Amino acid sequence: MLLLFLIAAVIAVDLGIKDMIEHTEDSAFPKELDGWGGLVTIFKSHNPGLPFGRLAAFPQRVREIPLAVTGGTAGIFLWLFPRKGHRLQKLGLALTIGGAVSNLYDRLVRGYVVDYLNVRLARLKKVIFNLGDVCILLGAAIFLVGELISARREE
Repeated sequence: MLLLFLIAAVIAVDLGIKDMIEHTEDSAFPKELDGWGGLVTIFKSHNPGLPFGRLAAFPQRVREIPLAVTGGTAGIFLWLFPRKGHRLQKLGLALTIGGAVSNLYDRLVRGYVVDYLNVRLARLKKVIFNLGDVCILLGAAIFLVGELISARREE
C-alpha cells in the first residue's frame, strides 16, 4: 500500500510544482533556488518532444511511445506487486511509474512537458528537467540494483 501512496505522491508533487511554474510570469525565470548557493536554478521550459526534445516534430509518436512504456512498466509492477520479496524492484518501479505518469499527463493534456530544474554541475549545466524525470532515473537505477542483487542470490 505504501508503494501506491508513493506513486500518487510523486505524481501530485510533480504536477503541483509544474502548475506553480505554469502560473508564474515568465519574467520570474530563471531564478536561483534559495539555500543552494547558485547550484540549482528554476526555469520555465516547455519540452514538446521526448527527452532532450527528440521527436518533437512527431507529436503523435511523442504521446504514443511514453504511453506504451508507462503501460508496460505498470504491467510489470502489477505482476510483481503481490509477490513476496523484490522490494527494491517494486520501489524502483513505483518511482518510475510516478514520474512517468506525471510526464505523460503533461504530454496528453498540455501537449508538452514542463521542465523546471537545472543543476549547475558538470554536464548537467545544459539540461533542464523535472521531479518526474528524477524519479524515472532514480527508479530505474533502484530497479536495476534490485535485479542485480536477485541475480547474485540465485547464483
